Amino acid sequence: MTVEESELPGVGKKHVVELDGEQLVIVTHNTGKREVFRRPDSDTDSEKLFELSDDLARTVGTILEGAYFQPVEAEKRETTLPGGILLEWYEVQPGSPLAGTTIGDAHVGRKTGASIVAIERSGETVESPGPDTEIQEGDTLVVTGTSEDCDAFERLLAGEE
Repeated sequence: MTVEESELPGVGKKHVVELDGEQLVIVTHNTGKREVFRRPDSDTDSEKLFELSDDLARTVGTILEGAYFQPVEAEKRETTLPGGILLEWYEVQPGSPLAGTTIGDAHVGRKTGASIVAIERSGETVESPGPDTEIQEGDTLVVTGTSEDCDAFERLLAGEE
C-alpha cells in the first residue's frame, strides 16, 4: 500500500491511498474539514464518499488507529506517531515486578526511556497518571517511546531487567 501526499495551494493537503487497484483520496482543508473520495482507478473521476468536520475526523481517526479499542487478535498493539515515536499498550500480568508499585517508584523513564501516558483499568481510563499512581495487575499501560524504549519497557514489565 502506498500513500502519496501533495499540497493543494490555498486549500490544504491531499493524500492518495492505493487500495487493491482503487484509490482513496483524502483532502484535508486548511479549515480542518476532511473530504473523502473513492476513485476506481487513476483514469476516472473521484466519487465523494463523505465529509467530516475537524473534531469528528480526529475522533474517527483515533478510533481507527486503535486508541479506544484494540482487536483481541492483534499480536502487538502499536501505533507510530510523527517522528517515529511509538504508542503501545501493555497488560500488567500477575507477578509482574511493576504490579503494586507506583510509576515514580518504578523509575520507568530512567530505566527505559519510555513514558506511561495512560492506564486502562476496569473499563476506565486514568489519563496522564502521575508518579504517585499505583500500577496494578490487570492494568493496561499506554506507553510512548522509541522502539528501543518500548522494548526495554516490555523487558522491565516482564521482570527481565
